[in-house]
Amino acid sequence: MSRILDVENLRVSYGDNVAVAGVSLTVDQGEVVAVVGESGSGKSTTAHAIIGLLAGTGHVTGGTVRFDGHRIDDASEKTLDRLRGAHIGLVPQDPTTSLNPVIRIGDQVAEVLRVHGLATTRSARLEAIRILTEAGIDNPEVRARQYPQDLSGGQRQRVLIGIALACRPELLIADEPTSALDVTVQRRILDHLDARVAETGAAVLLITHDLGVAADRADRLIVMSKGEIVETGRTAEILANPQHEYTKSLLAAAPSLGSELRPHRSATEPILTVSEVSKTFRIGRGVTLDAVKSASVTVQRGRTLSVVGESGSGKSTLARVAIGLEALTSGSVQFDGTEVATLRGSALRALRRRVQIVYQNPYASLNPKLSVEQIVKEPLDAFKVGSKAERSARTAELLDQVSLSGEYLRRRPSELSGGQRQRVAIARALALRPDLVVLDEPVSALDVSVQSQILELLADLQSELELSYLFISHDLAVVRQISDTVAVMQSGTIVEYGGVAEIFDNPVQEYTRELLAAIPGTSIDKEAVRA
Repeated sequence: MSRILDVENLRVSYGDNVAVAGVSLTVDQGEVVAVVGESGSGKSTTAHAIIGLLAGTGHVTGGTVRFDGHRIDDASEKTLDRLRGAHIGLVPQDPTTSLNPVIRIGDQVAEVLRVHGLATTRSARLEAIRILTEAGIDNPEVRARQYPQDLSGGQRQRVLIGIALACRPELLIADEPTSALDVTVQRRILDHLDARVAETGAAVLLITHDLGVAADRADRLIVMSKGEIVETGRTAEILANPQHEYTKSLLAAAPSLGSELRPHRSATEPILTVSEVSKTFRIGRGVTLDAVKSASVTVQRGRTLSVVGESGSGKSTLARVAIGLEALTSGSVQFDGTEVATLRGSALRALRRRVQIVYQNPYASLNPKLSVEQIVKEPLDAFKVGSKAERSARTAELLDQVSLSGEYLRRRPSELSGGQRQRVAIARALALRPDLVVLDEPVSALDVSVQSQILELLADLQSELELSYLFISHDLAVVRQISDTVAVMQSGTIVEYGGVAEIFDNPVQEYTRELLAAIPGTSIDKEAVRA
């Protein structure tokens, strides 16, 4: 088995700040190596340094990188251009910033084939349809004519995976490749990656905060903390007998179906009632899409309703309609007894203070020109809450609650990792102490330890302030941990609805059982870790 990638004593800095401090790793042909660790641990920086794609002031200060026996850390940009895409594929972490918003999806997939001379203009378009199909995209002929903003977050991520695999590279660097995907599509994509490895002997360097995915898919694990490797070894050995305290803490924090349900809480009066709501979009001349079909759910005061389902099932659309960010086609939505669709002017502004949302993609929802302090304080300024000093104090308190120190106040979104940006978005949503928070995949970008902290924070705030949550997620292990009631959506329709114990322990629908069966990480033995 030949060595595809050999990294020795790699060091990377951003300005004067050391991000990677002497990392050494190898990946052999046909091997899957997963790099895990908290957000900001240096995982993605290591991956980007390998192929010369460090952002901003990032630069390699030491070490060597060899690909297929040839040194590439000192290679010219022309040489790297020939390698990237054709021989080393990259699945970037953020699909919103990686896809061109003014170019159709099919053309973006076809471009990589044309650039590397693997297809003509005509054949590349046909190949793009095939690649989108392999990546799990529904209606690939239609999607190929759409733009990135017309697709869900999970669908955009699948497009990036298709682009990365298009040229059949020898090495695939996958930087959080499934963080935006529901569990069934996640399994399909990872099964596809496994098949490609078996078929071509390709190697995979998997960067992930999802220990379940790493446990199920990787031959070896590399655990990083603060820019250094603290533990490495065969996956089964580390899961069964972790040596480093940091590794033990990561495994203990990973959500699973074996975790305890939250204690049963009696029903309260509804704060949000969605009745027979439908939403239809026009996606072309004479073409419509029924995103939500006659959906009815209730969010009780001080309780959590989670909506789960595959990417594109209508979860996020239902949430946006429920709080008046999308106009409903038919049906009724009442917030605290008031019809949302009829609100105007000051009444609508009052609703905006009482209802906040955390979006799935924090980078797209944070103003890149503002500092973290300005972003989090913005709602307080807009509603003139307290004095200037009190707003500043509240901002610092919010950052502390989401595990960000005061040093982040002056940073901008581009200077944060994906997980750090998500924490800023959560802090901003909590600033006004709203009655209802819509959480659209709020922890999908977070590593397990911070994810655990955020979920605990959300539970504490709910208990303290009687907050109500409408929780949108594809992570059923997280949903099981935080929910009181669960609605399962498929193709715009709610197919199962009930208490969390009822849904998880006695699912009626085959679709729900498929979702549960696809959850990764069943090989993580929590009892063994605690012991």
